[in-house]
Amino acid sequence: MEKLTVSTAIERMQEKFFRISDAIWTYAELALEEYKSSKLLADTLEEAGFTIETGVGGMPTAFVASWGNGTGKPVIGFLAEYDALPMLSQKGGVPVHDPVVPGAPGHGCGHNTMGTMQALAVVALKEFVQNNGLDCTLKYFGSPAEEMLVSRPYMIRAGAFKGVDVVIDCHTGDDFSVAGGVSGAGMYSFIVTFKGKTAHSGGDPWMGRSAADAVELMHAGTERMREHTPVTQRTHWVTVEGGEAPNVVPDRATTWYFIRDIDENLPDRYQWVLDCAKGAALMTQTTYEVKFLTGCHQRHSNTALAQLIYENIQAVGLPEYTAEEEAFAKAVQKNENVPQTGLNYRMRLVTDMPYRGGSSDVGDVTLVAPCATLRFPMRFPGNLPGHHWTVTTAGNTSIAHKGLSAGAKVAALTACDLLKKPERLEAIRKEFDEYSSEHPYKSFLPDDAEPPLGWNAELMAKYRGKMEEFYSEP
Repeated sequence: MEKLTVSTAIERMQEKFFRISDAIWTYAELALEEYKSSKLLADTLEEAGFTIETGVGGMPTAFVASWGNGTGKPVIGFLAEYDALPMLSQKGGVPVHDPVVPGAPGHGCGHNTMGTMQALAVVALKEFVQNNGLDCTLKYFGSPAEEMLVSRPYMIRAGAFKGVDVVIDCHTGDDFSVAGGVSGAGMYSFIVTFKGKTAHSGGDPWMGRSAADAVELMHAGTERMREHTPVTQRTHWVTVEGGEAPNVVPDRATTWYFIRDIDENLPDRYQWVLDCAKGAALMTQTTYEVKFLTGCHQRHSNTALAQLIYENIQAVGLPEYTAEEEAFAKAVQKNENVPQTGLNYRMRLVTDMPYRGGSSDVGDVTLVAPCATLRFPMRFPGNLPGHHWTVTTAGNTSIAHKGLSAGAKVAALTACDLLKKPERLEAIRKEFDEYSSEHPYKSFLPDDAEPPLGWNAELMAKYRGKMEEFYSEP
């Protein structure tokens, strides 16, 4: 009966939150530029009675919304994301690739639904806690720049997660699932900038020192590392700056690296890559600087919490879809040449994850508090990729709304169990404490690292004016 009350409250409130999700979908703000998105979510929670702390971890678009009752214990956290991705603009509800603004950002990972889903869950949960006189504190962690894996390590360093007893994370999925155990890859993200000397490329090139050559030689070095590194490694780079005219020897060139691996391999891998930068500088008689952007761990998800979340996935069940929604899904699948299976989502509990190279800064949270990630149905099934227009096109449809509502119910009902069944929380904490004794948290951030504020400011400014024509408001 109590769980039915919470689910009913979510259904009563959800239309407002569907509009909020759709508005954030239109804003499609890149990492650390989510000013409208974060403000909309923070304002919504403040209106619901939460206290808002902004600028957390030195990031203007990071915030924590808190509300407490009684003793304030236990403290239950909810992770939320709301940043978009470059190049993924796409009209909603259209089964073919058709950008709203060509080249502009879009919500190709569904973060508009994720931040909103957790807001709906905590607002409904607050009402239930008040009506039943329960003791707890609810904390909503508004986390920008997940796509750059930036915010959580800096928020942890700022003390945002101190005293939190358990954290419920969420993500969009092509199923309705949760996983326990170790998954994904840890990652370092950093910029290497080489500086040389300009000269006339035809007339007197010997008087110059090419920074672009240094970048190419660094890439050559790291490519030759691959044979001698474990199969778990993933290395990606992009040349951010490499000169502006071929008849001028470039005196400045920059490369941006992601290196990924299992946690224990990363520090040594990073030092090896830096040796490649040093060698490239020596070979080209240039100098170089390294700017560290972020470093995050693998996910170490709490299995006892994952089990509890899965029980509530089963209790909530899959949404029911209309014939029109099924037809839309099959049309997308047909156009992308994958099996036309429609919205055949599965409910799953995964406790033995195969290694995959994706990363998330949620990994750091899993090492400072028991945490597991609820994946709610929103993407189309059928081996379609993430970070793709097919995710964007679903993001403001009834399919996304139904997934958002189902996810909010599971998150809120899981929190209810933590409040009403203290033995479940005790088991979750026991597992975490035992695991932490063997895997203590150590941040990958250097002491002098700072959030890369403004990293996407120029790119966002390039498109925001055109995108504003299509903004919706809740």
